Formats: sequence, structure tokens, C-alpha cells
Amino acid sequence: MQVVLQIPKITVIRPHGCLNATNALELERDLTTALAQDEISILVVNLAKVESLDSAGLMALVSTLKLSMKLGKTLRLCSVSPALRIIFELTQLDDVFEIWESEPELAIAQLA
Repeated sequence: MQVVLQIPKITVIRPHGCLNATNALELERDLTTALAQDEISILVVNLAKVESLDSAGLMALVSTLKLSMKLGKTLRLCSVSPALRIIFELTQLDDVFEIWESEPELAIAQLA
């Protein structure tokens, strides 16, 4: 029997408010905990409700991306507002992160 379609397990994390030095460690801990679960192969961070992002918040995402690569898993970002997208573009991290427009787009791509 041949497996025709295999959809990996996806976890979505939806932070909100400001991702900054005050809560960056908490965000990184939450993302790391999610990645460490064996049944998860893709971690999606939905940034739709994130109002601002400073260097500490950005570093939490970068650290999580590095961990995901080390574990052989995937980290994707989605629903990045234009204000946040500028930060990713200025830091040239838009070429490093997989950034999707929305969760539904990501889900459809997984089924294709």
C-alpha cells in the first residue's frame, strides 16, 4: 500500500500584543515547548494580533527557527501585518522565515 497524502501534524501559536523584552523569553519558552513535542512537525506562528515587535521578540523567533532546523521540523509565520513585515524586510529575515499570508492559505498548501 502506498501513502498518497500524508499531512504532518501542525501546531499554531497565536501571540498577541507587543512582543518585546518584557515577554520575549516567555514567547520563546512557549514556542520551544511546542516544537519539542514529538507529534508536531510544523509550528506556525500566527502574528495577526501582534501589534509591535522589538529586537528581543525578533530574537525569540530566530532562536526558535534555529531550534526547529536542529530538530528537523518547520517553523512558519503567517498573517504578518505590513508594519511587522517591514521589520522582517529591513533585517532581511523575510528571506529566512517562511511567511504565509494566512492560516487557511497554509492549510490549503499542506493539502496540495
